[in-house]
Amino acid sequence: MIDHSAIKLRYEALDPLLDERGRRRFAAAEALAAGRGGVTAVARIMGMARSTIDRGLAELRGEAAPDAGSGRVRRKGGGRRSLVATDPTLLADLKSLVEPTTRGDPMAPLLWTAKSLRNLAAGLEALGHRICHNVVGDLLRDMGYSLQGNRKTLEGSHHPDRDAQFGYINEQMKGALEANEPAISVDTKKKELVGDFKNAGRDYRPKGQPVPVRVHDFVIPDLGRAAPYGVYDIANNAGWVSVGIDHDTASFAVNAIRRWWLVMGCQRFPNATRLLITADGGGSNGSRVRLWKRELQALANELGIAITVCHLPPGTSKWNKIEHRLFSFITQNWRGRPLVSYQTIVQLIAATTTDAGLKVLSEIDTNTYPAGIKVTDAEMDDINIRRHDFHGEWNYTISPHPQNSRVN
Repeated sequence: MIDHSAIKLRYEALDPLLDERGRRRFAAAEALAAGRGGVTAVARIMGMARSTIDRGLAELRGEAAPDAGSGRVRRKGGGRRSLVATDPTLLADLKSLVEPTTRGDPMAPLLWTAKSLRNLAAGLEALGHRICHNVVGDLLRDMGYSLQGNRKTLEGSHHPDRDAQFGYINEQMKGALEANEPAISVDTKKKELVGDFKNAGRDYRPKGQPVPVRVHDFVIPDLGRAAPYGVYDIANNAGWVSVGIDHDTASFAVNAIRRWWLVMGCQRFPNATRLLITADGGGSNGSRVRLWKRELQALANELGIAITVCHLPPGTSKWNKIEHRLFSFITQNWRGRPLVSYQTIVQLIAATTTDAGLKVLSEIDTNTYPAGIKVTDAEMDDINIRRHDFHGEWNYTISPHPQNSRVN
């Protein structure tokens, strides 16, 4: 049996030291040592034509020899002229086949194509060119093309005040941190199926013993989905995650903030006079969600402190601090592990740490949160809200009603 990996290893080790003659003789020697099928195997491993290996075999047998005394590796004038040199319309035709499906900025130095090499070779043959798919690949690389996957970078339209809003959020955050007031980033993590389902990523296991999981990702009615809502304390690098079992509503979101405050926040900020929240512009904590504001009013009344909310501008949800300071590490921590129960999810979240000292607490929120709750105009009028001068739809402060204000 031919050991392909051993041949490849030897070739890669010697290739930088070999000239053309040495390369074909090395290939010939490996083919001889491999026995039956050796020429085909070595040609595939080294990317060399069979005729070249046959010539090397002839040289090893003394049946043919290159020119001697001149120091040449090949005969004078030897070597096939490139297809580009013999077929002047080849590159133009190849480009015409590629360009209809070319992605990216045409001025960029790196382009990529969605057509396979074999399809492109067939297209060129239909135009009268004689070419194999391997040569098409070489030509594409010379033209600056490469294979590319997709990258999630587009999030929607670019608001003209996007950068200004980030500057405003930064100033609000800076002021809160300097005054030792709590500043948190909040969001709902991706909902997760509960049960023995496949979870992305890999984890170390005994060889040949992967964790068995379901083939199809259908919701298990008795388990449902988990909705983790996170609160990230920016100053203390600490996180809280409420794992909901019902709808991801504004009531659920605000209750997660309430639980963070009762369990963690009030201990870290015993003299707080206000709370700063940065949140996405959509979802359960969206800037247009009436229930979000009504629930925040209730929370402000309970805590006796003002709550300022600054929403990220449209199309920038991935810039939320909680995404890359908390959620990303939770995802890494449970990679490759089926989330078989709510308790498992809570334990994996709470076990998440980083070298920078991140600490996370988590609990299951067993409350039910009905969807579709309507907030009346009268309830909205009762909210003690002050919209900021700069984009009041994104930046606003909800203060407790006078009878609920904290007395310091």
